[in-house]
Amino acid sequence: MEPGATPSAQRALDNETHAVYISTLSQPLFCRIAEIFTALGYSLYVIFRSKTHDFWSLEANVFLQHQIEQYKSDGYFLYKDLLSESQVAHFLSEIDRVCAGSTVAEHDSTRLEMEPNQPLTGKRVRRVYEPCTYYEVFKSYSESQELLDPLEQILGPDIVYTSSKINVKPAEIGSVVEWHQDMAYGPLTNRSVVALLIYLDDADIENGCLQVIPGSVPMLKHSRDGVFQGRITEPLDTSKAVHLPGKKGTALFFNGLAPHASSPNISSRPRRTLILGYRAADAFPIHLGEQSVKSDQFARIVRGHKSEVARFDMDRVYVPNYPTNTKSLYELQDLSRRTQPSQVA
Repeated sequence: MEPGATPSAQRALDNETHAVYISTLSQPLFCRIAEIFTALGYSLYVIFRSKTHDFWSLEANVFLQHQIEQYKSDGYFLYKDLLSESQVAHFLSEIDRVCAGSTVAEHDSTRLEMEPNQPLTGKRVRRVYEPCTYYEVFKSYSESQELLDPLEQILGPDIVYTSSKINVKPAEIGSVVEWHQDMAYGPLTNRSVVALLIYLDDADIENGCLQVIPGSVPMLKHSRDGVFQGRITEPLDTSKAVHLPGKKGTALFFNGLAPHASSPNISSRPRRTLILGYRAADAFPIHLGEQSVKSDQFARIVRGHKSEVARFDMDRVYVPNYPTNTKSLYELQDLSRRTQPSQVA
């Protein structure tokens, strides 16, 4: 820990940003210094006057310009130590509490999805549905300033929270996730949508870290014979795919058109991830009847205001025709694999 650095300042330093502490300066002079840092490519995260010390402090935002540029060009970027070790431990403790006592035979299917191929007494959870709606620990984080301030750099001042999940990916049997684009599940009027995936365990190739195909990609086809498959069905060049390992607390920000996947967990370690979705307020869902109502039921404004205007930035999108009686990406992809092999190695 750098002397005098707050936890958020330390995380900024660890990601090649800077924290500056200046004493006995007037506010106008301090703000002029802030303007200089901004001109050099740093974004302001917080400026405040301490209640207990006579100084102003400037912390560079968690995102530097090169990270924003990578997001624009590659569709994603990785950020180290978004969560501290204590935050990760707190989240894992809450996950344990939520999953405690659940079995294949007895669990709340509106809150949990169990791994397949277990006996009725099996306790391995595959997914926790909507933690940032049902559980205060996660809801508070989804609406926190430390998260929304950097997201504003990507989405603008008016932000809608859309959904969340925890993929548990337990040791040795954690399920595969096929190549897909998030926006294919619920097309929007524009592409200002971001997913935030946070590793709650150390993640590597062996336990199924995320894979992404970099670049600017249009919406790809996810249907076969007119039925939505939950995975990309047109030919896909995965030769440029990159694995994105990271320590617990590492975050991956990626847009709704970034093709991504993850392999099964073949290790003896879990690979739990918290995934949150956000969109710009002027990115409206394209209405698909009951499925749209279901997909958008947890959406809420978390910063700024509701938009009175829908913005369009794509000439076409694919419209998913969902099969009946499927609840999740996993179930859709399981159903699809029965007739066509997996593309994920």
